[in-house]
Order: sequence, then structure tokens, then C-alpha cells
Amino acid sequence: MEGEGKREERKWAITWEGFVQELKKAGYLAAPMVAVSVLQYLLQVVSVIIVGHLGALALSSAAIATSITNVTGFSLLSGMAGGLETLAGQAYGAKQYQKLGTYTYSAIISLIIMCPPICVLWIFIGKLLPLLGQDTSISQEACKYSMWLIPALFGGAVLKPLTRYLQTQSVILPMLITSSFILCFHTISCWTLVYKLQLGQKGAAIAYSLSTWLNVILLGLYVKFSSACEKTRAPLSREALYGIREFFQLGVPSAIMVCLKWWSMELLILLSGLFKNPKLETSVLSICLTISTLHFTIPYGFGAAASTRVSNELGAGNPQLARMAVLVALFLAGIESVIVSSGLFLSRQVLGYAYSNDRQVVRYISVMTPLICLSFIMDSLQAVLSGVARGSGWQKIGAYINLGSFYLVGLPLAAVLGFVAHLRGKGLWIGILAGSFVQSVLLSIVTACTDWNKQATKARERVFERRSSMKDEDK
Repeated sequence: MEGEGKREERKWAITWEGFVQELKKAGYLAAPMVAVSVLQYLLQVVSVIIVGHLGALALSSAAIATSITNVTGFSLLSGMAGGLETLAGQAYGAKQYQKLGTYTYSAIISLIIMCPPICVLWIFIGKLLPLLGQDTSISQEACKYSMWLIPALFGGAVLKPLTRYLQTQSVILPMLITSSFILCFHTISCWTLVYKLQLGQKGAAIAYSLSTWLNVILLGLYVKFSSACEKTRAPLSREALYGIREFFQLGVPSAIMVCLKWWSMELLILLSGLFKNPKLETSVLSICLTISTLHFTIPYGFGAAASTRVSNELGAGNPQLARMAVLVALFLAGIESVIVSSGLFLSRQVLGYAYSNDRQVVRYISVMTPLICLSFIMDSLQAVLSGVARGSGWQKIGAYINLGSFYLVGLPLAAVLGFVAHLRGKGLWIGILAGSFVQSVLLSIVTACTDWNKQATKARERVFERRSSMKDEDK
């Protein structure tokens, strides 16, 4: 029977019929995950838009606070939660359902531990930003905004593991429903707190914190009472504490992998302020980064689907099906990047008007658009390959690749092209694009050279060896 099972797996892995079957599975996961990713990203966009009508000071301070809190806090938590995609996804594939709940507790505890040091940084943002050349009044307002986001930070420490818990089981619809509801709630509450209750910009931060915790409560209630999570619900036990170390071993490199690229893009904005016309350069690059970030929410959904499918199949001991999942995810990401980048390129002459009425800005953005289109292609590829890395458990390799790609290639080349070759913002973006290209190539090589049989063996050992060691400790 076992031989027949292996032959059946091989059949599904290499035939067109098998590709179509995997395409259906990946599409079922990717489509709602894309929607969830976009809806969650729009929460911060709505906050900045509503605050923007209060005036230039409120807009500047909210934008800076959002950027700083993302870079130093939310991105860190999101990156670390990627370790759960390996542990929980492989445990679910191996049918070790109780371990899925235990791993989630370990992740929540670990992320909560990370929050206090981040809070200290946010509290002193008002004193740190002037040291970086920021206006004192903007820095003080940004500090106030950041402090009201502290509850959202702790909420995120619970929410991000919860979403990974559901994602690794392919339970996506509840997240889609709650994300849609939360966006509506946030829009109404943000407008009410900012304008009706006259709390100003801090009202937007309060609304974001309330929305985060409401999302936690809704998903928590679903996990507690839904029959879909019946197998994977687990009581809080000592095993969750023992799992913290294992989670950090995967979570820390996962966070580094995410943050290194994020930080490089933020450094790009800081460098643009050193040109002769800093307002123009900074404005254009900020708009380009906003467009790129908004697009990235789409391939991120494909990456999440790839992570889930790969981790599940590796945990189940199906290496060829894991490989098929990678190919299907890359196929979907490739189609998406071509369609979106083509549409963007065709609208390059009018794209800038969505952000500014200044003709100089509009013309500059039209020049930058072809580079943004290339970034879309690179982002789509690396989002899927990063998802494969999280699902397989080789986050450390991904962290080294990102370090070399962006800090040994991307940023140095950006500085040379921007300042030495006098290409200004265009040169900065070309440099980062080169880093993205190197990143994508290296991740592709690692993925192509992966021994999926060996990865499946490691996944099974990771799940079952820990179970054996826990039994020995209990004795």
C-alpha cells in the first residue's frame, strides 16, 4: 500500500492533471489571502488619509510615526510570526493537531516578550527624531501618535500568531470576513474620534488600537467556538513555554529576513532628502514606495499560500507535492506581476495625478514608472520564494541573502548611482532594484537546488522529535 501511495504522489506531482489540482488548492488559499492582506494594509492608509485633512503638521507627524512604528515594531512582529508558518504548518501536515495550538501559544508569548523594549523606543521617539534632523514640533506630535499605538502593538502580538494559526490550516474565510468588518469599523471609528470627538490625530491611533483588539477578539472567539478549529485547540501548558526557544530559532531569522528589505527602503527615503531638491525627491520616492508597498500586498498573499502548501506537504511527508506547490505559486505570481505591471506602465502618464497636481511630480513619476514595473516583477517572485523559505524552515538562509542583496549590493549601488552618477532618485531606485534582482536570483537558486526529500525528513523530525523529548522530560 505504501508503494502505491508513493506512485500516486509521483503521478500527481508530474502530470498536468496534478498541476491543475494544485492550482485549485493554491487559488483557494491565495485569493482570500490577497484580500486579507490588502484589507489589513488599508487600515493604516485610512488613518493617514483622515488625519491628512487636519493640516500639514498632523499629516507629517502621522506619516512619520506610521513609518517608524512599522519599521521598529509591526514589521518585527510580522516577521517573527513567520517562524510559526514553519512550525504550525508542518505540524498540521503531520497531523499533530494539538501541537499547532501549542506552537501558537509559544508564538504569542514570544511576541509579547518583544513588545516592552519596542514600547520604550516609541516613548522616546520625540527625543530621537530631532537627532536625525527632524523638526521638533513634528517629532513631538509623532511621539504622541506612536504612544497611542502601543495597545495596537500588544494586540498585534496576539493577532499575528492567530492569523498564522488559521492560515496554516487553510481556514481563510473567517479572516476575510473579520478583516472586511474591521476596515469598516476602523473607518467609522477613526472619523468619529478625529472629528466628532475632536481628538485630532491621536484619535486615529486610538481607532487603530481599538480595531486591532477587536480583530483579536473576533478571531479568538472563532478559534474557541468553531468546529473548524476543534482538532487544533490546545490548553495552555508548560509545553508552550518550552517551545519559546524553538520559536525564536526560526522567528528571529524570519524577522531579519523581512526587516532587512523594509529598512533598506526606508533608508532610500532618508537618502533622497540629501539631494538639491529634497522636497521633490522625497515626495516622488515616497509615492513610488507607497505604490510598491500597496502592490506587495498581492504577491504576499501568494507567498502565504505557498508557505502553507509547502509546510503542510513537507509535514505530511510529500516532498514532490511540496515542489509542485512552489511551481504553481511561481506561476500565479508571474501572471499577476505581468498583468499589474503592464497596466501600470500603460497609465504612467496619468499615474502621478492620483497623488499630486504638481506637474513636476507627475512627470518625475512617469519616468520612474518603468522601474516600478520591474520592481513589481521582482517583488512577486521574492514574495513567493520567501513564503517557500518560511514553509520549509530555511529562514536563516533567506536572512543572509537579504543582507547581502540589499546592504552589500543594493544600497551601495544606489548611493553611487544617485550621488556620484547624479541620477538622483532614479539612481537610488535602480540600486534597490538591483538588490531585489540579486535577492530573487539567489532565492531562486536555493529553491531550485533544494532537496525536497531531505526537507520532508527534516520536517517530520522537527515535529516528532520534539514530541519524544517532551515525553522524556515529563517522565
